[in-house]
Amino acid sequence: MKKHKENSELTDLELLALYRDTRNKEHVGVLYKRYSHLVFGLCMKYFKDEDQAYDAVTNIFTKLFDDLLKHKVDFFKSWLYTYSKNHCLMVLRSAKTALRKSLDYSSDMKVIMENSEEEHHKANKREEEYALLEKALGDLSDEQRLCVELFYLKDKSYAQIVEVTGYDLNKVKSYIQNGKRNLKIMLEQSNGQQGQT
Repeated sequence: MKKHKENSELTDLELLALYRDTRNKEHVGVLYKRYSHLVFGLCMKYFKDEDQAYDAVTNIFTKLFDDLLKHKVDFFKSWLYTYSKNHCLMVLRSAKTALRKSLDYSSDMKVIMENSEEEHHKANKREEEYALLEKALGDLSDEQRLCVELFYLKDKSYAQIVEVTGYDLNKVKSYIQNGKRNLKIMLEQSNGQQGQT
C-alpha cells in the first residue's frame, strides 16, 4: 500500500493543488513555514521597521487564502516574491498618499490632478508627485524628516515618537509642524518650477 506523503514532504505545487481542492488552510500553513522568513526579509527592506514588516507578512499570507484560488501559480517562490513586493509598494504608496492629502495641496494642484485628459497622464502625474514627495522628505532636516515619517507614514503617536527618538514632546510637535510646512513649501515650489518648463 502506497504511503501518503506528510504535508511537509509535499512540493509547493502539490500543496497548492491540495489547497485548491480541499480549501484546507493547513496546506498554506506549510508554505508559510517555508517562506515567511524570506517574505519578512523582503518586507524589512521596504519598511525598515520590524512591527510593520511582521504586520505585512501576516497580511500577505492572509490574503493568499483567497488569491491562491484566483491565480494559476507555476513557480510559487518567485510568484510569492512579486506578490509580496507589490503588497509592500501598495502599502507605502497609500501611506504617501495619506501624507500628501494631509499637506492640503493648493486647489490648482487638485484641479490639474482631477482634470487630466488621459488616465496614463494621471498615472504619470502621480508618479511625479511620489518622486517630488520623496525628494522633499530627503531635503528636510534629520529631526523633521524622522518625526514626519514616524507620524504620517508609520502612524506613530506623539508619545511613541518621544519614546523612539528621545526628543521631548514640544520638540516632536514642533518638528512635525515645521516639517509639514516645509514640505508644503518645497512641493509648491517644485510644482511651480514644473509649470514653467
